[in-house]
Amino acid sequence: MSAMKITASAIAIAAVSATAAMARDNVQVAGSSTVLPYAMIVAEAFGENFDFPTPVVEGGGSGAGRKKLCEGVGENTIDIANSSSRIKQSDIDLCKTNGVEEIMEVRIGYDGIVFASDLNGADFALTPADVYGALAANVAKDGAIAPNSAKTWADVNAALPAQDILAFIPGTKHGTREVFDVKLLEEGCKATGAYDLFLAASTGADDDAKKEEAVDNCLKVRTDGASVDIDGDYTETLSRIDANKNAVGVFGLSFYQNNTDKLKVATIDGVVPSVETISSGDYPVSRPLYFYVKKAHLGVIPGLKEYIEFFVSDDMAGPDGPLAAYGLVSDPELAKTQEAVAAETPMGPLE
Repeated sequence: MSAMKITASAIAIAAVSATAAMARDNVQVAGSSTVLPYAMIVAEAFGENFDFPTPVVEGGGSGAGRKKLCEGVGENTIDIANSSSRIKQSDIDLCKTNGVEEIMEVRIGYDGIVFASDLNGADFALTPADVYGALAANVAKDGAIAPNSAKTWADVNAALPAQDILAFIPGTKHGTREVFDVKLLEEGCKATGAYDLFLAASTGADDDAKKEEAVDNCLKVRTDGASVDIDGDYTETLSRIDANKNAVGVFGLSFYQNNTDKLKVATIDGVVPSVETISSGDYPVSRPLYFYVKKAHLGVIPGLKEYIEFFVSDDMAGPDGPLAAYGLVSDPELAKTQEAVAAETPMGPLE
């Protein structure tokens, strides 16, 4: 174990730590269940190839990880939050309230959101309109908004299987839920005309408020058992499908690719999700993956800078690296991320 040098930054961190005058000797990470397996691959390789202890990597969800990151500065707080959705202004505000002034945003690559069902079940060719029509709390019917009464997928679209609607979707604390909401529910709401009806009925004070209210209504899902939030990770969703053979579930692409012996994937807008279709932009439901670094811990927590640089190196996050082999879609702008990490560039204001 490398001896730690006492620096001004170390003294500052020790001052806010109630338990120690010296920083711990391992990197600590928490957050997204989607990023978790990638981070574990990197952490294990880092421990094997560097003169630092293997980082401690935990899950808990994107939102929970960002909240932990923003608890404060000090060796009793985590260094990195993994996230499958971009940090929110509310997170940044919480960080500042607790003395976390600078955060580095590191984009590691891309992943896709897929619908998958039991390997031996029916085939699904979905559109955002189908997903909305099956899972939304309220839908457009005969030119008006009405409670969703669809019982089977065929009730939504005659080309879909005539089996009961049962979908396991990510809970609201997961980063996966955000891309599900925006690229499936919101897009489907607009495609079916429900958004326009919600907008027309909005009581918002101005156009922006009316649009926000309409989108909020688009994102409300059924509470009659047809749509079920899963607060655990993808393994829980998989176990639910194993117990409910006619159900469909939402997964990250990499998880599906590592479970093709159990799951059958649906197309979205006629496109099969794959590394290739996400890289090309053809698959419509993809999202960037990130982790967020507490800059005050750089130079204080041994191995933190080295871990970050190793994570986004060509050897790990490049198109021929082990993360791509597991399912990560390599970022075409990875070199820019590497430069920003090397320069320890903090993120600017959210756009």
